[in-house]
Amino acid sequence: MTKLPKLPIGIQTFEEIRNEGYLYVDKTKYLVGLIDSGKVYFLSRPRRFGKSLTVSTFDALFSGKRELFKGLYAEEFFDRPEYRTYPVIRLDMSSLTTNKSNEALCDSMLRQIKDNAQRFAIDVEYSDPGDAFAYLMKKTAEKHEAPAVLLIDEYDSPMLRFFGRPERAKEIREILRDFYIHIKAADASLRFVFITGISKFSKMGVFSALNNLKDISMKDEYATMLGYTEDELLFYFDGHIERTAAKLGKNRNEMVSLIRDYYDGFSFDGENRLYNPFSTLNFFDDSTFGNYWFESGTPSVLAEYVKRHDLEAESFRGIEVPDNFTSAAEIEHASPESFLFQAGYLSVREKKERKLILDYPNMEVLSSIADLFLLCKTKAGIGAASIDLEDFLARGDAGKLVEIFNILLASIPYDIYEREENKYARDGEYCPLPVPRAESFYHAMLFTLLWSSRVRTTAEAHSYRGRGDIEAEINGRHYVIELKVADGEKAAKTSVAEAMRQIREKGYADKYASKGATLIAIAVDRTKRRAAEYLIEKQEKKP
Repeated sequence: MTKLPKLPIGIQTFEEIRNEGYLYVDKTKYLVGLIDSGKVYFLSRPRRFGKSLTVSTFDALFSGKRELFKGLYAEEFFDRPEYRTYPVIRLDMSSLTTNKSNEALCDSMLRQIKDNAQRFAIDVEYSDPGDAFAYLMKKTAEKHEAPAVLLIDEYDSPMLRFFGRPERAKEIREILRDFYIHIKAADASLRFVFITGISKFSKMGVFSALNNLKDISMKDEYATMLGYTEDELLFYFDGHIERTAAKLGKNRNEMVSLIRDYYDGFSFDGENRLYNPFSTLNFFDDSTFGNYWFESGTPSVLAEYVKRHDLEAESFRGIEVPDNFTSAAEIEHASPESFLFQAGYLSVREKKERKLILDYPNMEVLSSIADLFLLCKTKAGIGAASIDLEDFLARGDAGKLVEIFNILLASIPYDIYEREENKYARDGEYCPLPVPRAESFYHAMLFTLLWSSRVRTTAEAHSYRGRGDIEAEINGRHYVIELKVADGEKAAKTSVAEAMRQIREKGYADKYASKGATLIAIAVDRTKRRAAEYLIEKQEKKP
C-alpha cells in the first residue's frame, strides 16, 4: 500500500506541515482572494477549526516563503509583477497572562510587542502596551520602506477565560480596546490586517473604534475557508478512508456515510457543510468514533452556563434566530443560542431572508451536549449506561431502554423535580405539575438519553395521520416511541395501553413497513417519578 501522508494533529504551523510532509488541505485560494479584494478583515470560527493555521499561512505568504507553496493555488501569487514581501507583525492573544492582574496582562502584551520588535531590530522603550504597539507598526513600516502586515490570532481569548466572571471580562475588554484602537490610526503603516477569534465583536465592544474592519465570518464566499468540505475529504483523505474502512470492516460508501454523520454538518451559510478538522484528523489516526473536538475544550464553562440558564438540549433543535443575532451583545451577556453558536455547539442548518435556522451540527456534538445536559440534571451522570444503551438498541433489545431510562430518572435529584413543579406554583403555593408540562419534562429526558447514546432521534416526527413522540434509528433498526404521564400505577396501566393504541391507530410506524420497526409505549408514574409500565411490539417488515 502507498505510504499515506502524515496527519497534522495539533500542528498549527504552515511551514512545519509543508516541510515535514504532513497532509495539507489547500485553502490558499481564499487567502489570495482576501489579499486581492481588501485590507482589514475579521473571521470568527469555533476553537480548533484552523484559525491559527490560517494565520501561519498568511505569514508565510507575505514573508516570501515560496517553496512552501509549491503545487498549491497560491504558488502563482509569487509570479505576479507587483508581488513583494512585507514585514509581518504577529500576535497570539491566547498566550497572554490573565490570571494574575491587569498589570500582568499588560506586561505580557508588551512582551509580545517587544518580541516582534526584536525580529526587526527595533528598540521599543514604551511601558504602555498600546503606545508600544503604535510605535512598532509605525517604525516597522519606516524601516522596511513598506507597510507592515498585522496578524492577530484569538483576539478574544483573554476575555473568554473569564466568561463566568463578567466584571473581570469587562476589565480585560477595556484594556484590549485601548490596545486595538491603535490599529485604525496606523492605517498608513499597514498593508493587510487579519484578525481571528471565537466570538463576534459588537459595535460597542473591543473593536468599537475600528469601523473599517470587514467581518467575513458569515459571508457566503468564505463559508468553506476553514474546515473540510466533503469533496476535500474524499480527495485529500482518500487513502485514509480506504485504510480505515478496511480496518473497521466497512466498504468505502459505508465508511463515508458514518464519518459524515459523526463529524460533518458545521455550516456558516446554511448551504455548505463542513467536517470538523480536529475530529476528522483524530478519527483517521485512531480509527475510532470519538468525541475529540468536544473533549478537547473546556466543558466546565459550558456546564456552568447550562446550569445557570436551566437549558434543555431539545430547545435548540431547529431554532430560528435573526441573522445578526451574534452581534447584539458581548458573548458573556449573549443569549443561549448566541453563546452556543459562537462556541461551536450550534451551526446554521438553513439560511432564510434575514433569518437563520440553527441546530446541532453532527452526532459528535449532539451526543456530547446531551451527555453534558444529563450531567447537569443528575449531578453525577449515569456512567456507562448511555454507552450500554447504544449497544442494546443496535442489537434490538428495546426493553433495556426503559430500564436505563429509569436509572436516569432515579439519578435526578428531588430539587430538580421540585423546581420543574414550582414553575407552576400559584401565589407562592405548590400545585401539581400539569400533565402537558410533565410529559414535556420526561420527553426531554428521554430525548437527551437517546442522543447521549449516539442514537439518531427525532422528536415529534410527522406521519400522515399525526405526530408521534419519538422516532429513533440505529444499525438499521427503527424504534417508534410514545410516552404518557399518569398519576399512580393504576392510571399508568391505562395510559400505556392508550399509548400503544395511538401508535397503531395513527400509523406512526407505517413508513417503516418495508423495513420493520419496534413499537414502544411507556407510561411514567409521576408520583414515583419512574417509568412504571411499558409495552413493546415488534412490527415485522412486509414484503
